[in-house]
Amino acid sequence: MPSATTILITGAGSGIGAATAGLAARRGHPLILLDLDADGIRATAEDARGVGVHAVEIAVDVTDAPALAAAIDRGVAEAGVPRGAVCCAGIDRGGPSHELDVAVWDRVLATNLRGTFLTARAVIGHLLAAGQPGAVVCISSVLASVATPGGTAAYCASKGGVASLVRSLAVEYADRGIRVNALAPGATETPLMWAPVAPEDLAAMRETVDGDVPMGRVAVPIEQAQAALWLLSDESAYMTGSELVVDGGVLARASLSV
Repeated sequence: MPSATTILITGAGSGIGAATAGLAARRGHPLILLDLDADGIRATAEDARGVGVHAVEIAVDVTDAPALAAAIDRGVAEAGVPRGAVCCAGIDRGGPSHELDVAVWDRVLATNLRGTFLTARAVIGHLLAAGQPGAVVCISSVLASVATPGGTAAYCASKGGVASLVRSLAVEYADRGIRVNALAPGATETPLMWAPVAPEDLAAMRETVDGDVPMGRVAVPIEQAQAALWLLSDESAYMTGSELVVDGGVLARASLSV
């Protein structure tokens, strides 16, 4: 993908989204940056401008279809049609399923699955209208394939939906030159990763999680960003409908010791 190609990123205010934006900026890509966190996205955009690229930041809730469509339209008007997009906006809320507030379930599914669909839908629409090929990366998770006992039903369901959505979109638009793939991160050093953990439990939890990863550590966001941009690049030109797992070996390891 040429360096002058515009890339759209949701969830760009922190974590993997911010890291992806920073790496894309250093590679010369103009950016359309979306996030609900206005301060976070402003900081990401300022960093991008600091390395000399054009960056449009728009605070928007990805679950709000009209607002998101208007934001993407504005981004396209100011920075051009994005030939690449990374759907990274997501939240994690949990608790025992029999106690989980249905409103929490709805919000997780709305942000992680509906928001991903709405973003991909809008970007694909612009690509088709412009008669251009492109690539979309949707952030899934290893928890699309496995589960943990910590009350992750809403998050697992939402990410499983993302993985299935990617396959459907990939098949639907392959003959139009639009590729759609999933990136499935494992444990990654982001605010979302540690948000459910009480401050007094954080050190012990970090040690436990590191021990659960065959490589002995969680990922840093730039490692996920590199994978995301590779999926957007011409180096992955024959990939669509695929899921790239970047998890330090977690899914490869059996849970049994014998």
